Amino acid sequence: MRVHCEWGLAGVHALRDRVAALIVVDVLSFCTAVDIAVSRGAVVYPFPYGDATAAEVRAKHLGAVAASPDRAGDQVSLSPASLARLNAGDKILLPSPNGSRLSLEGGGAMTMAASLRNASAVAEHARQLVGGADVAVIPAGERWADGSLRPAIEDLLGAGAVIAALGGVCTAEAELARRAFMAAGGDVADLVADSLSGRELTGRGFARDVELAVEIDVSATVPLLVNAGYRRA
Repeated sequence: MRVHCEWGLAGVHALRDRVAALIVVDVLSFCTAVDIAVSRGAVVYPFPYGDATAAEVRAKHLGAVAASPDRAGDQVSLSPASLARLNAGDKILLPSPNGSRLSLEGGGAMTMAASLRNASAVAEHARQLVGGADVAVIPAGERWADGSLRPAIEDLLGAGAVIAALGGVCTAEAELARRAFMAAGGDVADLVADSLSGRELTGRGFARDVELAVEIDVSATVPLLVNAGYRRA
C-alpha cells in the first residue's frame, strides 16, 4: 500500500483516479462534526457552502435538516458541540467551505472523513478496504480572503495522525505529515488550539469545538460516504 498526501481540492483531483480510498481531514471543524454526528447514528450529507436556498431545497429532498451556517445559538450547525444531541436516524445537511466540498469530489474512490478523534479507526478500516491498493490522505486546509488555499497546521497534524496509523509506503509528502504528527507528540492539542483557526474559534466563543477537535483517538467511528451521505461504516 502506497500512501499519498496532497492538499485541498487540487489534491483530491490529482489523486482520486489513482487511489482506492480518499481520506478527507478537516479538523476544525467539518470532519470533527461528522465524527460526532455519525457516532450518534446520524447521517451527514456534505454540501457546498454559500447557497442557503439551494441547501434548504436539497435538505428537503433528502428528508434532512439543513445545518445553519452560523454557529451561534442552539441550532444544529458546523459546530461539533451542536451535534452532540443528535439521535440515531437523524439526517443533517452540513454545508462547509472545505471538508464538504472535498468530500463530494472523490469520484470513484471510497471516501472517508477523519479527524484527530478517529484517526486510528479510519486508518484501520481503510487498510482493510483497499487490500494493498493506494490511499490518499487529503488535509483540507482553509481559505484566505482571496479564496486561495491556506495550509492549516491542524489538518497537517490530523493527516499525519492518519498516516502514522495507516503504515504502508509513504510518499515524501505523506512522510512529512507523519513526521510532523509524531514530532508534535503530547503537544498536538496545544498546537491546534494555538493555530490560527483554533484562536479564531476560541475568540468567537467556540472553545468547546476546539476541545472536542483535539481529543485524539477517542472515537472508533468510521464515517464512510455512501449515497452522498456519511454513515457509520
